[in-house]
Amino acid sequence: MNPQTAATPAQGVKRRWLYVVLILAFFFVLMPFLFWESTWFGRPLSDAQITQYLGDRAHPRKQQHALSQIADRMMSPDPALRASARGWYPRVVELASSPQDELRLTAAWVMGQDPSVPEFHQALLGLLADRNPMVQRNAALSLVRFQDSSGHDVIVAMLEPYDMPVSAGGKLSERLKPGDIINPGTLVGRIEQAKEKVELRTPVPGTIERWLVPDGSAVSAGQRVLEISPSPDEAWESLRALYLIGRKDDIATIDAFVRSSSDLPPNILQQASLTKDAIRARNP
Repeated sequence: MNPQTAATPAQGVKRRWLYVVLILAFFFVLMPFLFWESTWFGRPLSDAQITQYLGDRAHPRKQQHALSQIADRMMSPDPALRASARGWYPRVVELASSPQDELRLTAAWVMGQDPSVPEFHQALLGLLADRNPMVQRNAALSLVRFQDSSGHDVIVAMLEPYDMPVSAGGKLSERLKPGDIINPGTLVGRIEQAKEKVELRTPVPGTIERWLVPDGSAVSAGQRVLEISPSPDEAWESLRALYLIGRKDDIATIDAFVRSSSDLPPNILQQASLTKDAIRARNP
């Protein structure tokens, strides 16, 4: 063996470490990609995949992906794609009564994309009484597309602080503080009981305004413990809907919302003004 090409033990160790580093780097790139691919609903699905995903009760994320793809077809400028979506409409209605909150929420949004379907209209009316406030909100907003203002009160409430109740009694342990921005599912605290701790997760997005009871207090099931101010996105959707279905006494709610928020984005302030003008025009 040529001594100039022979690898020394030290060189062999360095080469093995290089392979280890390259393999780790590969997995550091691959794993986020696989996670992104599994959670991104924009990836196109074939007809067969949509049908398969809709029936996959063991994986609600796949069902959500399929619902999102159906909505994309419903909103497509291509008449053929829009027509293809109709074959799954009965399944969309079924998922509107799913025990999974995420599926009912997504189905409520999907059904708003085609206001010509009576079955969608009827299902949305039922979702106004859903146990999840986000499902209620999506249903109320979708009903506006049906020229139905049945969800008016739900839409107005989107501009008001949300007082969050607890699902169980015990000792309150606060995790976040006023001013913290939260999303649906954010862990804001726990309810400590004798043998377990019950997680307290917010059902709506927004900003923590204040705790309604002191940290460490004893609370009972159903008691409201946290005040959450509206998120900009929720306010935006509410104002756009009220532009179409708002009533004269809603102007006071809009003004109170604007006064309570000192750093609202310009587009929301503009929409608030446009909405009030539209309401006044309908109610001289």
